[in-house]
Amino acid sequence: MVEKLFKLKENNTDIRKELIAGVVTFLTMSYILIVNPSILGETGMDKGALFTATTLAAICGTLFMAFFANLPVAQASGMGLNTFFAVNVVLKMGYSWQFALTAVFLEGIIFIFLTFFNVRELILKSIPRVLKDAIPVGIGLFISLIGMKSAGIIVANEHTFMEIGDLSNPNVWIAFIGLFAAGVLLAKNVKAAILIGIVISTIFAAIFGIFHPLDEISKNGIVSLPPSIEPIFAKFEWTQVFTFDMLIVVFTFLLINLFDTIGTLIAVVSKAGFLDKNGNFPQAKKALFADALGTTVGAVFGTSTVTSYVESTAGVAAGGRTGLTAVGTALMFLGALFFAPLFLMVPASATAPALIIVGLFMISSVVKINFDDITESLPAFVTITFMPFTYSIAQGIIFGILSFTVIKIFSGKYKDVSIAIFIISILFLIKLTLDAIHLFGQ
Repeated sequence: MVEKLFKLKENNTDIRKELIAGVVTFLTMSYILIVNPSILGETGMDKGALFTATTLAAICGTLFMAFFANLPVAQASGMGLNTFFAVNVVLKMGYSWQFALTAVFLEGIIFIFLTFFNVRELILKSIPRVLKDAIPVGIGLFISLIGMKSAGIIVANEHTFMEIGDLSNPNVWIAFIGLFAAGVLLAKNVKAAILIGIVISTIFAAIFGIFHPLDEISKNGIVSLPPSIEPIFAKFEWTQVFTFDMLIVVFTFLLINLFDTIGTLIAVVSKAGFLDKNGNFPQAKKALFADALGTTVGAVFGTSTVTSYVESTAGVAAGGRTGLTAVGTALMFLGALFFAPLFLMVPASATAPALIIVGLFMISSVVKINFDDITESLPAFVTITFMPFTYSIAQGIIFGILSFTVIKIFSGKYKDVSIAIFIISILFLIKLTLDAIHLFGQ
């Protein structure tokens, strides 16, 4: 049955390898179980309920991806999207969290229809090949930055924006130990090298006193029932559905999620080797449909937009090639519901090596970019640099596409710009103009 569902032999993999990859993906993205309730909790939402909602949404979204698209891609409440939900919509614009949750639900419904009529797949296929090669590179640098930041290797500096962290911080060395251990194991072609690196880092974290496993277990236990989601379950605010304010918020959610998801899917399937010569992959529509369903169901549970996670590349790097990897990740999230104290003991510095190594793996497509043609290299460079420097995958894609359209048209190579990309560029310009007007008004 497993072979029939996931086609393991066709993808040159096996059950053990897939499930290990699923565990690796979970460990590199499990931080969302802590971070999402913290961010959305600032709006007044119940944090205990948010933990459960975040976990349930991740389970459902990841299983949708496993069984509909048969891809090793996990889904959960998106970073950046949850910040827009809490900080922009609720805290800055002054709307209720129920209003924001309604916008997320509407976004999911709209995406289901756009996917059904192939609009999202058309957009995915219309992205120029040079940007498809640049996107994984930018995301690789971005998630490496996330890994180094979480371990304290890179810290903020008010004068230079960032600098090397405090080398007396044990978290820095925990990350380095895991990084070099995983690197040596990869050089020796050891299976699950990244997972072993995480385990080694976790052991040293306990040795250095970053956390005390026995104390944590005696204090919080191992098994706990998940908190009720009743305080936030399906708490929609229908009275403002047809207002202009709702239109703007939904439109912004749509744009951010659309290109976060597309960028992530391109990165993951590219690493897995599923892209064809034109940069497309056959499961695109099914993957986008799974993403839309995940967002819709997640909104009902009471959490922000669910999207594909770039950390899925860690599972791919560990050998994951099919939806069985996603099933493994979903099972880990299911376990987290009842064993949260145990799973959440893994410190961020112990998962940092996986993110850094995956970043290394993902920059390989940079060699495919034609740097001799400025109309190709400049948009690629903008895409690559904007992702880590703006701390946003979406911004890298937005400005990468805009720069591609502008430079191609004004250099006389307008035939390289498809109608879809031209329309998308116009929409981006509208969004950026509205953002500028809003900021000017403040």
